[in-house]
Amino acid sequence: MRLFPVLCGLALLAPAAAAQGGRMQPKVEIAWNRYYDHAELLAIMDRLQAAWPEFVRFVDIGESYEGRRMRVLVLANQRTGEDTGKPAMWVDGNVHGNEVQGAEAALYLAWWLLEHYADNERARKLLDTRAFYILPSQNPDGRDSWFHDPHDAHSSRTGRKPYDNDRDGLLDEDGPDDLDGDGEILSMRKKVAPGTGDYRLHPDDARILIRADREHPGDYELLGDEGLDNDGDGRVNEDGVGGYDMNRNWPSDWQPGHIQFGAGDYPLSFPETRAIAAFLLAHPNVAAVQSFHNSGGMILRGPGDQAFAYPGEDAAVYDAIGQEGELILPFYRYMIIWRDLYTVHGGFVNWTYEGLGIFSFTNELWASPQYYGGGRERPGPSDYSDGQQNEFDFNDSVLLGQAFVDWHPARHPLYGEVEIGGFKREHGRVAPSFMIEEMLHRNAMFCVRHAEEIAELEALAPKVEPLEGGLHRVTVTLVNDKTMPTRSAMAGREHIGTPDSVSLEGPDLTVLAGGVQTDRWRPERLDWQERDPARLRLERGVPGHGSATVAWIVRGRGDFTVQYVADKADDVRVTGTLPR
Repeated sequence: MRLFPVLCGLALLAPAAAAQGGRMQPKVEIAWNRYYDHAELLAIMDRLQAAWPEFVRFVDIGESYEGRRMRVLVLANQRTGEDTGKPAMWVDGNVHGNEVQGAEAALYLAWWLLEHYADNERARKLLDTRAFYILPSQNPDGRDSWFHDPHDAHSSRTGRKPYDNDRDGLLDEDGPDDLDGDGEILSMRKKVAPGTGDYRLHPDDARILIRADREHPGDYELLGDEGLDNDGDGRVNEDGVGGYDMNRNWPSDWQPGHIQFGAGDYPLSFPETRAIAAFLLAHPNVAAVQSFHNSGGMILRGPGDQAFAYPGEDAAVYDAIGQEGELILPFYRYMIIWRDLYTVHGGFVNWTYEGLGIFSFTNELWASPQYYGGGRERPGPSDYSDGQQNEFDFNDSVLLGQAFVDWHPARHPLYGEVEIGGFKREHGRVAPSFMIEEMLHRNAMFCVRHAEEIAELEALAPKVEPLEGGLHRVTVTLVNDKTMPTRSAMAGREHIGTPDSVSLEGPDLTVLAGGVQTDRWRPERLDWQERDPARLRLERGVPGHGSATVAWIVRGRGDFTVQYVADKADDVRVTGTLPR
């Protein structure tokens, strides 16, 4: 990564959007208490660029299956250097179409940093010295369908490429149907003869069905989501639109569909994943990755399968950032995907770390304990673990019943008289409107803290020592006071990307030998590099909260320059002089 000038930026300081009298006066007013479809996201991006053209530019990296633009917002102070010359962070959301709030979290990050560039020193430093590549939605097709077509909280997870999920030779022919025409996909239940059903009404709340038992026989059956047998095969809702998972389509540990459902025909077989991969491969300066999902309140990192082990040095980096995340994000837990959640083959953040050597997290936004906090506020026979009762109480007490559609009769061509009802799509997996902004802010600040821990180097003054025969030893120590190394141990172990390098040059000197010091107490012990000793390659880089020391044996005199070059850290330079 080349050097760039860090300007003071005083000429850029617009009137501060600072708090005055307890009020913040934003330059760009955005309602962070709602969610936006894809066109609205693009419009927000346009507003940010119009307000801060020196910080925001766009790169269209491709199109989704249905032809929607995949637009990356490049966030960096262009007057302090090009984004490709700075360590960067990739932030995205919404790989699953129904997991919408990740897009707002990604854009909130950009908006907050821009609004506070003038009045917050840390925001200013990030925008002056780092770059952010922000793709609000990995899956704009699924997102728009979730907003504009009938769905429930869990549907439209997939992309929109047709698939034959029931293997009958037809594509997407039997998905859910909005039988009552209210724009929601709710649940169906049917009252049956006493003693013949698997469920019964909850004694205190007829909206809830509970399992029947010997002492309490059932008179209801649950029939699943609203839908018809559209293809006449005796099944309902078995082949909806799409039916694949773009978060199983990445090269790291990709497995075919009979092992990992929804993985696609081969790695990067979807236009969306292929476009993102091409961008990341073309930007080796990306040092951190954040991908937003929902829900469950989780801060996830790989591996996705227990067969993989991460180097201890990298695990310590993950632990430091993840554990701080638990403080930033109440009700969230820092977790390892395979151990604490489930096995994932071909996951995005697995690939960005295991394949590209980038420290990467997935946050599952929104945690249901946030409905009532750490414990129930209302006494009663149902304890906090009864999540269904908790949701109904929140709906009744806080939302005044707005989130639930009461059970009502309908006629079904297969099942006869049924009842339709249930929670609307905006409940359960996404935060209610009045709680959205806090969710966005806390998750954006988790990104900020991750970005702030990208390696930051200082080259100490060279130490010049005379040797016999008119030779000199030049020793330089590189210090990194951030949590992340300049290269992850995974990158070093697997030889991913370009190793860091440190070079010594001078017009009147010759480098005879050079190497990396391997013992801090015995400086004479060096790992000598056999070829091109003037330019040393550091496969492991400089560790986080640590240092690396290099030394050269040189002949000559006069001024010299030592320069450290890294893909994922700022380049640094220091000068010295050999005696004449």
